[in-house]
Amino acid sequence: MAVKIRLKRTGMKKAPSYRVVVADARSPRDGRIIENIGWYNPRVEPSAIHINEEKAVNWLKNGAQPTESVTSLLKRTGILDRFEQAKANAKAAAAQAE
Repeated sequence: MAVKIRLKRTGMKKAPSYRVVVADARSPRDGRIIENIGWYNPRVEPSAIHINEEKAVNWLKNGAQPTESVTSLLKRTGILDRFEQAKANAKAAAAQAE
């Protein structure tokens, strides 16, 4: 089962807000989800982003693929950088153990 981290649209017509969710890649945009890990509101200045870092990193470690829009949100919050740094540290530790 391919798992994606993506946006689920909520809010009124012409006033969107989004939830950052983990879902099966085959399910529709606003369909069934596995877990809700945060939200994004582009209508306020500056844009409001709240993503649970622990849950997001856990899903990334388990192989969930973020969409382009979620990747940019993860970069803006710094979560993706911390995940990649932890991944590089783990790789270096494994190479050092050998």
